[in-house]
Amino acid sequence: MKLTIVGCSGSFPGPDSPASCYLLEAEGFRLLLDFGNGSLGALQRHIGLYDVDAICLSHLHADHCLDLCSYHVVRTYAPCAPLPRVPVYAPDDAPRRLAAAYGMDDEPGLETAFDFTALAPGVFSVGPFEVTAALMNHPIETYGFRVSHGGRSVAYSGDTGECPELVKLAAGADILLCEASLLDRPGIPAGLHMTGRQAAEHAARAGAGTLVLTHLVPWNDKGEVLDDASRGGYEGRVELARSGAVYDLR
Repeated sequence: MKLTIVGCSGSFPGPDSPASCYLLEAEGFRLLLDFGNGSLGALQRHIGLYDVDAICLSHLHADHCLDLCSYHVVRTYAPCAPLPRVPVYAPDDAPRRLAAAYGMDDEPGLETAFDFTALAPGVFSVGPFEVTAALMNHPIETYGFRVSHGGRSVAYSGDTGECPELVKLAAGADILLCEASLLDRPGIPAGLHMTGRQAAEHAARAGAGTLVLTHLVPWNDKGEVLDDASRGGYEGRVELARSGAVYDLR
């Protein structure tokens, strides 16, 4: 299994990265976790334009899903189009919400290019992967994912405040992609996002192998995010996510 960080900027694209998008590959199958604004362009540095086999959307904030609208254009109007529908696992309202963002009627909407399945907590198969979805602590319906293959696993927080379910989801994972949107200062809002310290605390409780801090908001100082994480009691490897970084889990 191989993980490529396509986009890791939080809330909006930054100068060095598009918004959230992560590519997982195994046995020739390509799965995207999230498809945030700006990520379709960067994705083409890593795989062919038509080579996405399935997509999981953690939630329906623009920085995690909006480039699905652009990918609808690719699947529908490219010279080799129409292409087979891509399975999309997303919160229940995704077809309507994304059709509205595109500016089209609900029917047939984006379902000419995508085959939507409504997410719920639990385990399901996507190609060669076993995917576990769990509800996170965010103002709208939001899922974290654990993707496993060949005895290896990557856990992804999506957007969340402090969340016991994330600890369960990431238990023993080789990599925890955990959001660290906030700096560790007084008055941190509850049930929205986490700091580097809180991400490290969750990684420590989960016994995760490597903590990759992501959803990095461009106005924050990245050194301060790492410094916050150093106070979380986690003794494993800690890295900042970087667009283009590749992790080979063999």
